[in-house]
Amino acid sequence: MSAIKSMKLYTHVERIYRELGELGKTVDDRLSVDDLTPFDQLHYHGTQALDVAMAMIGIEGQPRWLEIGSGLGGPARYLAAYGDVHMTALELQPDQHEVARSLTARCGLDDRVEHVCGDFLEFERAAGSFDAIVSWLALYHIPERPRLLDKCFSLLRPGGCFYTEDLIARGEITPTQNRQLQQELYAITLRRIDQYQQDLEDAGFAVELCRNMSSDWAEFVRVRLAAYRADRARHLRVHGAAAVNAMTEFYTAVNRHFQSGKLGGLRLCARKPEAGA
Repeated sequence: MSAIKSMKLYTHVERIYRELGELGKTVDDRLSVDDLTPFDQLHYHGTQALDVAMAMIGIEGQPRWLEIGSGLGGPARYLAAYGDVHMTALELQPDQHEVARSLTARCGLDDRVEHVCGDFLEFERAAGSFDAIVSWLALYHIPERPRLLDKCFSLLRPGGCFYTEDLIARGEITPTQNRQLQQELYAITLRRIDQYQQDLEDAGFAVELCRNMSSDWAEFVRVRLAAYRADRARHLRVHGAAAVNAMTEFYTAVNRHFQSGKLGGLRLCARKPEAGA
């Protein structure tokens, strides 16, 4: 698990507490989901992306959701609060998990969000336990893609939804680029968009949407890097040089890989067929 910390986004988890301090929040203050959303969404386009997912999946009569790679718990808390679903938030990294669990408690969402720390490939629940499985920028970290998708298929009830926004490969990636992607983004499984869709179909899913987000995300990460650099003085005051340098390095690497044309992203929604279909 420690190898994932080569990705600088996952270091200095105390950043979120420093941002809350800037809002005048102490460690004992109650929080709202809206207090946290500027800081706890570690994917692209923040809660807008979560609203898209809810609209595509549908929330009526689908109360049991699993998130793979839940990070600081931001998506899980938002979906629980605004989607009225019960979230199981699974996160590999103990430090991210502990921060997420603490923030969820401070939001009063303990009864709506269950935090679990562990590896999804070792995660155990009964077949058909979930109405939806969701993930944002996490599945590309996980090896053994057929095993991962077979497990998702089993955990979903018939008619259940699999939804992800994830990184993909564009074109051929050289061995040097592959080493950089593994070191800087912990990119273990990067599939082309056609391969990604085929992987889902091979696992038994019916793919309803497979949208290429590469151009959109390339612009997002370009603007994000420029904004972070422009506000460097503020970030140094709040977080200190070590954290700011780590985040600048990470944002720079992500932008470089996107602008190279070799890294992209997708939005994919698929369903497990109804029994007998």
